[in-house]
Amino acid sequence: MIIVPTKYFQKKVSKLSKPIKLKLVKRIHLFMSEPKNIILNNHQLNGKYSGYRSINITGNYRMVFEELKDSSIRLIDIDTHSKLY
Repeated sequence: MIIVPTKYFQKKVSKLSKPIKLKLVKRIHLFMSEPKNIILNNHQLNGKYSGYRSINITGNYRMVFEELKDSSIRLIDIDTHSKLY
């Protein structure tokens, strides 16, 4: 699995607190080894993010991503649940 962050995603990550960044790294590693792990709550999105998926980073933070045809993952956005949706 190849992970490709967008420039927008990288900019958002740079503004996160250190504890959230550390949690993000752990969750991405888990996602790479077990994308359907129940802890991640990997699910399809609707509305403005139709066609994308989301996983839980913390109880409040979510990461939005897109599965590409070549089996790579494009990281789209990360923020709190209320700010994303």
